[in-house]
Amino acid sequence: MPTITKSNIDYDKRNLSDKTLLKLYYNMLKPRLIEEKMLILLRQGKISKWFSGIGQEAIAVGVTMALKTSEYILPMHRNLGVFTTREIPLHRLFSQWQGKASGFTNGRDRSFHFGTQDYNIVGMISHLGPQLGVADGIALANLLKSNGQVTAVFTGEGGTSEGDFHEALNVASVWQLPVLFCIENNGYGLSTPTNEQYHCKHLADRGKGYGIESFILDGNNIIETYTKVKKLVESIRKRPRPILIEFKTFRRRGHEEASGTKYVPKELMEDWEAKDPIENFRSYLYAKKILDPITDETYHNDIKTEIEEALESAYAEEAIVPDESKELHDVYKDFDFEHIKPNKETKELRLVDAISEGLKQSMLKHDDLVIMGQDIAEYGGVFKITEGFVQKFGKDRVRNTPICESAIVEAAMGLSIAGMKAVVEMQFSDFVTSGFNPIVNYLAKSFYRWQQNADVVIRMPCGGGVAAGPFHSQTNEAWFTKTPGLKVVYPAFPHDAKGLLAMAINDPNPVMFFEHKALYRNIRQEVPTDYFTLPFGQASLIREGEDITIITYGAGVHWALASLDAHPDISADLIDLRTLQPLDEEALFNSVKKTGKAIILQEDSLFGGISSDISALIMEHCFKYLDAPVKRVASLETPIPFASQLEEQYLPKARFEKALLELAAY
Repeated sequence: MPTITKSNIDYDKRNLSDKTLLKLYYNMLKPRLIEEKMLILLRQGKISKWFSGIGQEAIAVGVTMALKTSEYILPMHRNLGVFTTREIPLHRLFSQWQGKASGFTNGRDRSFHFGTQDYNIVGMISHLGPQLGVADGIALANLLKSNGQVTAVFTGEGGTSEGDFHEALNVASVWQLPVLFCIENNGYGLSTPTNEQYHCKHLADRGKGYGIESFILDGNNIIETYTKVKKLVESIRKRPRPILIEFKTFRRRGHEEASGTKYVPKELMEDWEAKDPIENFRSYLYAKKILDPITDETYHNDIKTEIEEALESAYAEEAIVPDESKELHDVYKDFDFEHIKPNKETKELRLVDAISEGLKQSMLKHDDLVIMGQDIAEYGGVFKITEGFVQKFGKDRVRNTPICESAIVEAAMGLSIAGMKAVVEMQFSDFVTSGFNPIVNYLAKSFYRWQQNADVVIRMPCGGGVAAGPFHSQTNEAWFTKTPGLKVVYPAFPHDAKGLLAMAINDPNPVMFFEHKALYRNIRQEVPTDYFTLPFGQASLIREGEDITIITYGAGVHWALASLDAHPDISADLIDLRTLQPLDEEALFNSVKKTGKAIILQEDSLFGGISSDISALIMEHCFKYLDAPVKRVASLETPIPFASQLEEQYLPKARFEKALLELAAY
């Protein structure tokens, strides 16, 4: 047992019972002893990496004990105390760190990059910032359900420099969300000290700029942390609102063990070692005769025994055997597709009206569905697709958002974690770049990583032909068809748009739903009046022929139709893909095997687009049936220009007709 000296931290017991004080001590001691063991195993090469939280245990334990077990916590690398205080079985934690199946990610991610609904913990991703917006989404679900629950989310002082931090605080403030933002200011972001991270005196001061109450706490004082947080979360439950806490502490080990701490001045390290939260609290408990050597030794022995038994269990578990079919299967969450067929009553709708009607009928079908986007409430969205929605469904479910695409995508993920559905409208698909990270790194990967689906649809008004220039006219589906875990839908007709949108909202996986702006008010069609769904992965054969297979989607379908109408002598299968991920490969191959020729038309620029992949697939699977090289037609390799004559030259409509004639004559 360590030598007991006078505590260097002033504790105020207040009205806490001895039982609670001992529980605080035990809950801090457990992650410390685990970490000490992990550092030994790291040196022995039995684990691959470790992010140490030694010296910061009071924060994780104090916050976790202050919350109810039913309330979500979103921790960071150095919050082992969150996991142990929530009493996750140690053998599962150790299996996680060894990449075993009894962990939480089936060997697909490491260390603390996981979550678990069983313990209401949502793990981080390496990009740090997105979890702050996810916490907003969980807190929004709590607010909408009126369940009186709080969400707590952690970040480091380095993470407060990310845009996600500022977006998340702003959204939480505007919507008055019951979320506790916890900044662990531990002195260094890897090797970068705080004076190179920010210029304000205290990070808590940033709360003032967002109209958020903020507090500074001694992160090494377990009593101060626990009692203050407990008081604050009780207040939030009664009066929902965000609160920001800056915990002053220090990182006494490297960012991860390989990086070391040579950059830390010796005197600074010694000062913080003297403020060790466990050693000081132990001294205090001994001085107050709350803890005695026998009890202390029992705690140590019990925890060490639990650690050794859990390690033995984790070591004994067989290594994961790679199974390709399982890996591919686990990218998307399974669900029972319900093909709801339409009635026979139809009315003529424009594409924009069909999308609006489909969205409205989905809102009626799913009372847990929330729509979020810029100007979508009273204004009805820039394309008026949600006009009248706020009057019918209310501002809780039809939510204007600040201009912060990243935080809103993250909030949609949080809603999904809390069991709700979300549709996010990007005002223009071009603006998705501001929310790109959470889409491709959070929504797309969560189910594969820890079986948490993202029940999110992102509507993407896209495309040229409207003289809107480089920032409002892109068709950027290739950014997402490349990303496993996302589904990509791109209808060309009102009927398909309505049925596929209903399907997208029913699908528990993240869906990028592209809507071509130039088609919004130019394409009309008879559409069933009631609710119906169309399956993903089934292309539509628009026209049948014998000589050429034309493969396209979106506005390209209408350009191809115009070319065929102008050349009735060309006998062609015209395939509208409708969904790009999943792709109806069978329909493509069957057609090409019949016709022997294929031409693929996309509006996006050529290199790296989906036409290249489709061409490669045809070459791999239909080569012996081909009578000519596969042709690809696309827009110019430039950004899309504004002037109408330049845009007309940029778009592939005229070049497609020429290429089609060349292929027909080959």
